[in-house]
Amino acid sequence: MPIVVRIDVELAKRKMSVGEFAERVGLTPANVAVLKNGRAKAVRFSTLEAMCRTLECQPGDLLEWVDED
Repeated sequence: MPIVVRIDVELAKRKMSVGEFAERVGLTPANVAVLKNGRAKAVRFSTLEAMCRTLECQPGDLLEWVDED
């Protein structure tokens, strides 16, 4: 998939656990795992906003387009 989710990188920078992140954002740890592993088909803007607010980052810090060619 050409969109790569970089939540794990941002969590590591902040030494934040998946559980803590999930709680702050309002997601289940299982849904965070779906996002981290690239299995999500969509992300709501409200969820993206909550993730950015929690991690104090920009959407581009969490999502990256990678050319498959």
